[in-house]
Amino acid sequence: MAQSLSKLYVHLIYHIKNTSVVIRDEEKQKLYAYMGSVLKSNDSIPIIINGTEDHVHILCVMSKNIALAKLIEEIKRHSSRWIKTLDKYYNDFAWQGGYGGFSVSPSIHDKTKRYIENQEEHHKKKDFKEEYLMFLKEYGIKYDEKYLWYD
Repeated sequence: MAQSLSKLYVHLIYHIKNTSVVIRDEEKQKLYAYMGSVLKSNDSIPIIINGTEDHVHILCVMSKNIALAKLIEEIKRHSSRWIKTLDKYYNDFAWQGGYGGFSVSPSIHDKTKRYIENQEEHHKKKDFKEEYLMFLKEYGIKYDEKYLWYD
């Protein structure tokens, strides 16, 4: 084949460090917009970014020219530096080192998008740990729980 083509929908999930301050409501949308710009600068297409005070969900079309780990590293690094410029409140802000990256079939794209849109409502019923373990189980990912939650 003479041309490389792909369309990879990816659902990314990551959490703040346990020692970090939480993301305040008034900064969430600005933070998500900034993350979207980081995705775009890495030739990826943000579809939806949302979360709660302590974690973020991203649905995007990932560029064929970047590895998943590198894309996450770029988003975390840039967004962490950026949020610290907003207010002294964020001086100790940091993301955890790990992340979840899940492939999304076009057939569940809309369902995944709705799920991410409704994070605040969803987390009235299920906390982050329950949610994340659900994804790991659904995708058949083996893990050691002692390494999931603390850096």
